[in-house]
Amino acid sequence: MDKFELQRLRDLPIEGVAERLGLQVTRHKCLCPFHNDHHASMSFKVSKNTYRCFVCGASGGPIDLVMKYLNKDFRDATKWLADEHNVQCTMHNAQCTIGAVPLCKFDPIRYERFFERPWLSPEARRFLFEERMLDERVVRWCRLTSWKDKQGVPWLQTPYYDREGKLIGIQNRNLVKGGSPRFRFPQGAECRIYNLPVLNLLKPGETLFITEGCSDCWAMLSSGHKAIAIPSATLLKRKDVELLSTLHSTLSTTFGMFPDNDVPGERLFLQLKEVLPSLVRHQLPIGCKDFSDYYLNIKHFNFLK
Repeated sequence: MDKFELQRLRDLPIEGVAERLGLQVTRHKCLCPFHNDHHASMSFKVSKNTYRCFVCGASGGPIDLVMKYLNKDFRDATKWLADEHNVQCTMHNAQCTIGAVPLCKFDPIRYERFFERPWLSPEARRFLFEERMLDERVVRWCRLTSWKDKQGVPWLQTPYYDREGKLIGIQNRNLVKGGSPRFRFPQGAECRIYNLPVLNLLKPGETLFITEGCSDCWAMLSSGHKAIAIPSATLLKRKDVELLSTLHSTLSTTFGMFPDNDVPGERLFLQLKEVLPSLVRHQLPIGCKDFSDYYLNIKHFNFLK
């Protein structure tokens, strides 16, 4: 991993990383997990993207926090950060971006043929239809396909298209539970707002749902709604915000969202609400961590009836 990739991980919002680790951050403070703390002595300095405990002295940036909290070495900590935050890095054959600018150019012609006749391996079919219980029409619409690498590891391949249907990026998801890396990206791929071609199908006044990640988007589509997805709550890019703002001003539609039941999900909703004043919040039931979870609960309930 080169210095640019490391900097990408170091630039991850420190409070977002802390929340992904399970720490409850309030007003830039939380209970320090490294000693028996009762007075929220760990403080986060957003301007410098660092943390510091004024009792035990623990301090550092995002990578340091992961290393210390999860008891991981440097290499494993960076792997965890990249996987957990869906960061596109060239380590382990993934692709890295600096801000929203790829380090190298993505060649769509090289990959377009994979999605002309999508093929699903037994592992992919099990993941999509048995575990996720998705509608087959949604899988066809999203052109999901699969492949196996030289080591025999099965991957689900998700294409990202712009509104005009041009391929702009690909996300490869490891279908081995607990497999590492969790995601891989072709060099130069841009995985920003997902499922933009659905905008061409919107009717006046129809609700467009905004989800977090492809899985929630598939679940929303399978439930009969039109939806797009933000790749990650901690990685909302300026270009994405600008695009959403444009959609708000040009589409006669309302926007809806089921925020994930965690602090990053709530923060993402508030960020989007600033750009989309018409964004309507829908509350997930207690016990459901995201919309995919909610969708599966509904499917299981209907199956048992």
